[in-house]
Amino acid sequence: MSGSYGRGLLHLAAAVDQVGVFDAERYVELVRLAESGGLDFVTLDGRFGWAESDPLTVLSRLAPATRRIGLVPLAPAPQAAAVRLDEVSGGRAGWWSEAPGPVEECPVRVTDATEEAARRPAARYADVALVRAASSAQAAVVRDELRSHAREFGREPEELRVLVSLMVDLGDGERAAEPGHGGGGPRQTVQGPLYRGGPVDLAELIASWHAEGATDGFHLVPAEPRRDLERLVNGTVALLQHRGLFRTFYPGSTLREHLGLARRADQLAAP
Repeated sequence: MSGSYGRGLLHLAAAVDQVGVFDAERYVELVRLAESGGLDFVTLDGRFGWAESDPLTVLSRLAPATRRIGLVPLAPAPQAAAVRLDEVSGGRAGWWSEAPGPVEECPVRVTDATEEAARRPAARYADVALVRAASSAQAAVVRDELRSHAREFGREPEELRVLVSLMVDLGDGERAAEPGHGGGGPRQTVQGPLYRGGPVDLAELIASWHAEGATDGFHLVPAEPRRDLERLVNGTVALLQHRGLFRTFYPGSTLREHLGLARRADQLAAP
């Protein structure tokens, strides 16, 4: 697995959505746990819990409780609101939008590029493209396509980080492993690819897909947030750190620094 370094720095992120949970301290606990593992960023989807507030507002409330980890809400937020989150968090904000477009100044732009129709816009405007893939071969095809489109638009392919978005259930490690995957997954489900197994096999999957050049990293969505995020950080991430495949500390203070992206003005005109 030492070959991963030749593929660039491994990036890891996690969702902290908790269905029906409205206690801010429960979110603070999860975000701090993710930060203790050195994850690049966490995401919060407004479709889960927090019916009385949007995820951007929630993460703005949580920003003072953390120091380094990136904060990325899924929201059709206006540019000014996203910039305010970036300011209050000290440059740690992202903006997950389903329709990335040209903006003059914006935090890190994240979008789901799984569907073919979303790939050209993602390659043109996004900083991070999430891809739901059930195999390393599938992920590699999409990553290559995104990078090819980025070149067409005059971008350096390395300006775009492509992360596999994978649901993880670390509470059941009894299923037999499948060749090349481990832990009985990932399996395609109606909600997307699902890995079910133990933290060790998940570390093997992450390391091997990254070493193969299939992805720049992973966005992991815990099936049981409190249980699985703890096992992810203290099990999977700790193993990757021990093998020298993932950071043990944050070298910078902003999300762009975590992702290895320079802060740049958007010089790409709308199509």
